[in-house]
Amino acid sequence: MTGVGALWFDGAFWFETGELTRKGRNLARDPRCTLSVATHEFDLVIEGVAEKVIDPTMVATMAEQWSTQGWPARVDDSGVALTADYSAPSAGPPPWTIFRLAARQATSVLTVEPGGATHWKFDPT
Repeated sequence: MTGVGALWFDGAFWFETGELTRKGRNLARDPRCTLSVATHEFDLVIEGVAEKVIDPTMVATMAEQWSTQGWPARVDDSGVALTADYSAPSAGPPPWTIFRLAARQATSVLTVEPGGATHWKFDPT
C-alpha cells in the first residue's frame, strides 16, 4: 500500500502514478488493486481493476478536476499524462499516468456507534 491522490469523479475513483514507480510497475504486471479511504465515520476498501487512461480528452478532464481540488495538475506535452510543479513523493517524477479504478467490490466498516459493516459487489460490465 502507498498513499495516492485519489479523486472521486463520474462514478469512479481516479488516481495517478509514475510508470516507473513500484505501483506503476505492479499495475503494468497485474491491474488488480485496492484503494482504501479512512474518514471519521467509516473506513472503506474498494477492490477492482485499474484501467490506464490514455484518451487525451479524459486526461485533460482529470487534470482540470485535480486542479479544481487544489492540485495544479496539467496535461504534459504527450497529451496523455500529467505534470505539475509538485506531487506526492510516492508518485515519482512526472509524467504521471492516470488510472480509473473499476470497482468489483467494496467493504465499509463504521468507526462510530452503532458500528457495523457493509459489503457490496458490482457488476463488472
